[in-house]
Amino acid sequence: MSTAPAHPPKLPAQSFFRPRLLDAIQGYDRQKFIRDVGAGLTVGIVALPLAMAFAIASGLKPEAGLFTAIIAGFLISALGGSRVQIGGPAGAFIVIVYGILERYGLANLIIATAMSGVMLFAMGFFKLGTLIRFIPIAVVIGFTNGIAVLIALSQVKDFLGLQVTAMPADFFGIVLALKGAMHTFSPLSALLALGSLGIIVLWQFAVPTWGKKYQWAARLSLMPGSVVALVLATSFVALSGLPVETIGSRFGGIPSSLPAFQWPDFSWATVRFLFIPATTLALLGAIESLLCARVADGMIDDRHNPNQELMAQGIANFVTPFFGGMPATGTIARTVTNVKSGASSPIAGIVHALTLLLVMLVAAPLAQDIPLAAMAAILMFVAWNMGEWRAFSHLRQYRLPYRATLLAVFFLTVVFDLTVAVEVGLVAACITFIYRISSLSRSERVSATDHPRLAGHESQLAAYRLYGAIFFGAVKLIEELQDNLPKGTLVLDFKNVMYIDSSGADTVLDLVRACQKQGVRFIACGLAFQPKDILQRCGMVSTLANDGHFDTLADAIAAATHDAPPVSNAQCTP
Repeated sequence: MSTAPAHPPKLPAQSFFRPRLLDAIQGYDRQKFIRDVGAGLTVGIVALPLAMAFAIASGLKPEAGLFTAIIAGFLISALGGSRVQIGGPAGAFIVIVYGILERYGLANLIIATAMSGVMLFAMGFFKLGTLIRFIPIAVVIGFTNGIAVLIALSQVKDFLGLQVTAMPADFFGIVLALKGAMHTFSPLSALLALGSLGIIVLWQFAVPTWGKKYQWAARLSLMPGSVVALVLATSFVALSGLPVETIGSRFGGIPSSLPAFQWPDFSWATVRFLFIPATTLALLGAIESLLCARVADGMIDDRHNPNQELMAQGIANFVTPFFGGMPATGTIARTVTNVKSGASSPIAGIVHALTLLLVMLVAAPLAQDIPLAAMAAILMFVAWNMGEWRAFSHLRQYRLPYRATLLAVFFLTVVFDLTVAVEVGLVAACITFIYRISSLSRSERVSATDHPRLAGHESQLAAYRLYGAIFFGAVKLIEELQDNLPKGTLVLDFKNVMYIDSSGADTVLDLVRACQKQGVRFIACGLAFQPKDILQRCGMVSTLANDGHFDTLADAIAAATHDAPPVSNAQCTP
């Protein structure tokens, strides 16, 4: 007769690289597959105009966006740590990619993107995915809104049909270039763009409302407004022969096949200058993808693996540029569409990539008549949805440091550079955090009302309760005690001190030495595990006499007033 084992068998340890696809296909059935295919087809249609628009706005050919959506979208879904996230080109990269392209050229953009892929994979490999959440929300909102403004500003040229030979990458350069080209304003392009934008807005807000009353409107609401606007604008231009700039007139159309592997012709002398741009691409890609994954988790009641997601993003960004692509990340709009369309696994993202590949192979010649004004209208709407504009109206509800950080990052992103904006924002946020935590650290003198044993001893005995953290930003608290030492005994209660760093420990040790030098008895009490551990390691506890530390403030005061119970040598409880 067999008996059950005393302990249940251990589950196999999870490998450091385990795509979510492997878990999703367990228990996968025909019904889930049908839903994933339907969601993938829908997202593929949504991604088609966005992929081309993002590439054009970045200064690249439209096929670069399609190649990225196909190759990176496939890799991110197949290897990622989220069940439903859709990867591909994103609006957040437009400003950075355009700047790298203008300053360093296409070859170095490929190298910078590949370098960012290595950085992303390393971040995931060393399990730094959770650290991305430490970036303050004020910094995220600031640079997101700033990027949205720059995207909209960069589309004014095609929206108004202006003829600009070379569009600068900086804010003031863009404004001056647009101002100098206003005499080339095209009313036809502007009307076409306004009409396209009107259709998109109508589809976004009015059609869902009508769908609650009319069945035909409910069916129409399933079709993305950007696709409807693109199809109508392209058909109108093709049938009427409207003299506006199109993908065919500017780029000569798009190819009907994927490109072969290409090794860029670059100079090693310039690679060292690409570290900062590559780091910017990696950080922005990590932030965007993990924020998007968190949004998706909330919609499907799931939890993604941030480190696996970063490794997948890294592989995608390393591979894609050598096949004509651009930087890729998780995309919120397409991911939300994927979830709302019924996706339940990464299969939907794979189908989305295959759908784009099929459309490109079959319908590439039709792209020649797509008007750039309609693409600009799509990106204008993307920029509006991308920004969190309500954050500006809610600023009055927050403290000055939050407002200053958000506004500083926003204006620096728009006027100067995203890298500078994020650096300044993080530094400002760190300084603010240090100041706020240091302001929470305080000392409170114990009175005879709290401890009657102090009555009559106030001139010779000073007892203080310490609160908060004693770290490099709060050492002034201990220095003030050192400047006002009593004549007889100093008692410090560390019961409410949650943390002491090395700078704080050194300052406390200096206080002990100052007491010994001036003949003042020093007593510590209430040391919790972490404060006691670091004070032991810095040598403070060993410098005290046997009766120099107690478990409680009452015992310490009793000993200091010479009316104490036997000296407590018990260890402080953690």
